[in-house]
Amino acid sequence: MRRPTLEAVAARAGVSRATVSRVVNGQATVTPDIRETVMRAVRELGYVPNGAARNLVTQRTNSIALVVSESPNRVFSDDPMFSTVIRAASLELEAAGRQTVLLLAGSPESHARVENYIGGHVDGVMLVSSHSADPLPGALTRLRVPVVSYGRPAVPVEIPYADGENAAGAERAVRHLLERGRRRIATIAGPLDMVAGQDRLAGYRDALREADRRSIVAVGDFTRESGATAMRQLLEDDPELDAVFTANDLMAIGALYALRQAGRSVPGDVAVVGYDDIEAARYTDPPLTTVRASHAEQAATMVRLLLALMEGGPAEPVIMPADLVVRQST
Repeated sequence: MRRPTLEAVAARAGVSRATVSRVVNGQATVTPDIRETVMRAVRELGYVPNGAARNLVTQRTNSIALVVSESPNRVFSDDPMFSTVIRAASLELEAAGRQTVLLLAGSPESHARVENYIGGHVDGVMLVSSHSADPLPGALTRLRVPVVSYGRPAVPVEIPYADGENAAGAERAVRHLLERGRRRIATIAGPLDMVAGQDRLAGYRDALREADRRSIVAVGDFTRESGATAMRQLLEDDPELDAVFTANDLMAIGALYALRQAGRSVPGDVAVVGYDDIEAARYTDPPLTTVRASHAEQAATMVRLLLALMEGGPAEPVIMPADLVVRQST
């Protein structure tokens, strides 16, 4: 069967082709009775608008790229942050009548492929998991496409972003440990080529500096395994430490495992605080004190920033609050 055309709809409705075009494109210059007549003909014929042709006229694809600068193994790992961000952003875009296009850019080859794809295929771009050596933020700002970032970009580019108050959240966590009487407080920092890793480490150091305490730092990569490895190293370097602040909950879970292996009780010997408040934090042994970061709301805010930018409006950075959630690990 041949696909019904605008001409066929116009003939069925007894109106011009231009009138049918105005109706199916949602223009308001058609009277309600004619609009109903045209829509009846559309339903009877099973007419479906030609999206490609419409895009040529409107210069819109109704597709938004969600670019994650990580490998597939990392994105589809047990880190719930990625699935939360992808789901929340997709739901917000769906509500706005837009389609999400997921693009992974965890290698130099994929960087070039993503940059080439974006030109002409999407109406806007959302960047997630930016690293300081990532060329995409700079490259995409040179294209004629609106760009926003999940988190402050790790490179010096003028891109609107939605971020959490990472440094302030880390300070709250460390002050909580100090108030509990802990004196040798270590940290397992996140990757230092990412803003979240940098800011949470800065917040940790600021809180200890105010209390005239020294920093004890190990660095992980936001994975459970790196948290366990870093915790073992911290215990070897400073066996007397009595608390640890980890830059995310997965590393905290790894740290709890390493402490248990070393025969240290939590919180009796060592208190532990995480960051993010993922669902698993409520089910660790003991349940994990952590800093709540609303990744879903941050992702939805990022989408709203992009939609405002695409309509020519202002898009100022938005900082989401970070609240301490106290549980038995401290």
